[in-house]
Amino acid sequence: MDRIVLAYSGGLDTSVAIPWLAEKYRAEIVTVTMDLGQGKELDDARERALALGAVRAHVLDLRGEFARDFVLPALQAGAVYEDRYPLATALGRPLIAKHLVEIARLEGATVVAHGCG
Repeated sequence: MDRIVLAYSGGLDTSVAIPWLAEKYRAEIVTVTMDLGQGKELDDARERALALGAVRAHVLDLRGEFARDFVLPALQAGAVYEDRYPLATALGRPLIAKHLVEIARLEGATVVAHGCG
């Protein structure tokens, strides 16, 4: 059986994605929830993912790595959006992708998925 690693926020879109991906692709779903400092209780996301059918649910604390390797360099470079907003959300995407692929390799998955449109 194939295995899909899903970047899982715990929100509606990625929660619906767990059973949908499992059924559509006849695959086991492994979720990865990453704490970049969003301040949510992420253990709830783990429990929700498992309740929705994920075979495994990883929760990674990436706050230090995100601040050190992404936010600080962007702030030092003066990176902003529309001349006023820091690029924190966009800055997190490469870090999320990096860890998603690492977990996919660890899990022997051949596919990764996310809920961004």
